[in-house]
Amino acid sequence: MDSTVSLKSTRRQTLSKKLRKVPAYTILTLVTVLISIPFIYLIVTSLKLDIEYQSWPIRFFPATPQWGNYAEVFHPRHRIFRYAGNTLFLALAQTGLSILTSSMGGYAFARFRDVPGRNRLFSIVIALLILPAMVTIIPQFIVFSRVGITNTYWPWILWGVGGSAFTIFLFRQFFLSFPKELEDAAEVDGCNPFRIYWQIFLPNTKPALATAFIFGFSAVWGDWFTPVIYLSHRNTTLPVVIASAFVNPQGQALVTVTLAASVIYTLPLILIFFLGQQHILKGVVTSGLKG
Repeated sequence: MDSTVSLKSTRRQTLSKKLRKVPAYTILTLVTVLISIPFIYLIVTSLKLDIEYQSWPIRFFPATPQWGNYAEVFHPRHRIFRYAGNTLFLALAQTGLSILTSSMGGYAFARFRDVPGRNRLFSIVIALLILPAMVTIIPQFIVFSRVGITNTYWPWILWGVGGSAFTIFLFRQFFLSFPKELEDAAEVDGCNPFRIYWQIFLPNTKPALATAFIFGFSAVWGDWFTPVIYLSHRNTTLPVVIASAFVNPQGQALVTVTLAASVIYTLPLILIFFLGQQHILKGVVTSGLKG
């Protein structure tokens, strides 16, 4: 009898917990739907004819899906592979260099505790997190133009070498969580600081590496403003070309083809995010463990 009562009580508690979660899940579902509507509309509209896109009243679904819009994106005259290659190179180069230099900076801030002024220097790095990027655009452009590296990819290389304040902070928090005994044991085995960083610490920061790569790659891949300033049309990136709209041989804008290109453009970011979302969560959570 007591076991039956206990079982019923457990079921009531379980049901009560599930019911308390209903409002939260309802809100999350509504927010997800609202956020997804623009992207869903982008996909649906990319399958329309231009005349359907311009029709009024608006028809959400096309009469006949125009899969040819996606084939048109890859027509040789649009040179999408060249611009996608430019974008991929810049994203990988800047992100890779930034991860390398920022992880070194994070390691130095975390493990070299006896360096004079370490905390003050790190405070400056943290202050850079709140500095708007727009503040530095004009001074940087003046410097780069005077040394003659505009319309080249050198600015992205230099930005990568300079590192990222957020990535330095991220790696510092990770390296702080490593036990001192691990470092001491490596020193006993004859490892110098760089070898400890390269062979022991860095390989064990996969969440931080994944988080830094996803954020860094997404920032460069999705950047439209900087290539517009620094690069000519021949050397420009895919976001600039898409924003300029694809045109037919007569020079008329192909709106739905441009939207199809936008869908293709977002796929690498979606794929990278879903492959690394667990690492992102681990990286963001772990970065706040120690200060």
